[in-house]
Amino acid sequence: MNQFKGEKSLVSEKKERFSSSGFILAAIGSSVGLGNMWKFPYITGENGGAAFFLLFIICLMLIGLPVLLAEMAIGRSGRGSAATSFIRAGGGKGWKAAGILQVIAPFLILSFYIIVAGWTLNYAVIAFNGQLFSTSDYAGEFSSFITGYMPIVWQGTAMLVTAGVVILGVSGGIEKFNKVLIPGLVVLLIVLMIRAVTLPGAGEGVSFFLKPDFSVLTAESALVALGHAFFSLSLGMGILLTYGSYVGEKQSLGSAALAIGAGDLLYAFIAGLIIFPTTFSFGIAPDQGPSLIFVALPAAFSAMPFGSFFGGLFFILLAIAALTSAVSLLEVPVSFAMERWNWSRQRAVWILSLICFLFGIPSAMSLGMFPELTFGGKALFDWIDFITSNIMLPLGGLLVTIFSGYFWKGAAEAAGLQARWFRVWLFMLRYVAPILVFLVLLHTSGILTF
Repeated sequence: MNQFKGEKSLVSEKKERFSSSGFILAAIGSSVGLGNMWKFPYITGENGGAAFFLLFIICLMLIGLPVLLAEMAIGRSGRGSAATSFIRAGGGKGWKAAGILQVIAPFLILSFYIIVAGWTLNYAVIAFNGQLFSTSDYAGEFSSFITGYMPIVWQGTAMLVTAGVVILGVSGGIEKFNKVLIPGLVVLLIVLMIRAVTLPGAGEGVSFFLKPDFSVLTAESALVALGHAFFSLSLGMGILLTYGSYVGEKQSLGSAALAIGAGDLLYAFIAGLIIFPTTFSFGIAPDQGPSLIFVALPAAFSAMPFGSFFGGLFFILLAIAALTSAVSLLEVPVSFAMERWNWSRQRAVWILSLICFLFGIPSAMSLGMFPELTFGGKALFDWIDFITSNIMLPLGGLLVTIFSGYFWKGAAEAAGLQARWFRVWLFMLRYVAPILVFLVLLHTSGILTF
């Protein structure tokens, strides 16, 4: 008996599949986001440079790739939305809650992520037309922007672009979108990296990023590396469960996992070679988070030859990274709505996009227009970010490891691994990944501190 009304309609739609390259590019697009651009460089610099990068690679292999493969395999085995993947893959009704969690989380994330995506679109426009560089008060420019109504306009613009892609379907929308934008993103990364490493004084930034200092590594560094390896691959948020359901049986999931992991690593590495040389060249502290992107770096671009051109390219790069992730986030609840309520794709996209946009408006206003929307010293925007990123996502990933390692009888066939590699994968899911993900959950939620 079907678990949800309308399940047959989703199965019919899912005759549409990703091509092999389209699936890998779409998954890379979901992992390539804003966090790697403003977070990874400075946590790397704070924790030993290349020593931390090596630790990050190890964590990616220990925790990222096993969970990544598990999510894709569950999705392909279940052939349903993220909400029903566990049950369809052979889990009992008790796993329904785990699936629902992975539908709610991406919807909430999208409600604030699309706000920042709107910021990147705005800054791309004002960088190219010269407006951004007509003032030297970049902090004031950014503050004036986020305290006005324009962030909501750009939030709506980013939401419309995202909806416009998702409404075209899997192969006609999501796959084609990523096949165009991901290669473009690679070109922009290379151009900006070349510009950054050829700046005066850039060598000091490169050395800071790539020179290993193992004496700086601590237990805290290990947890930070674990957490970033987990989040940079978009784990625990239903995306890979959903995308996995669109993958053909002939697709090697093991090879796809390696390709996605390599793409994520390469993006993070090049991001470091853009941010550190630029910040060191202009004497900017690289640990400022969003203000680094929207305040400090515009000042750097204004001081370099052809700065408005390279500044525009940089914000286009950020906009691409933001939108490819936003498309992935929206597809998760859309897939659920089509399955649960038998909605057409068009109806699901427009209704959910509107709800997500309206739900995100208070978060956008809490950053400046209405600072009263603050609780316990945190803006509403920051609270939703904390609850989803620090609690819901690692909890979702933990449930994936437990299901795959202990409850999923069809894991071997679904993963498609050779016997010796399957045993390694199962060992990681049973005895290594659950412990590491649980530590990530304790650390990100603030329970485990140093």
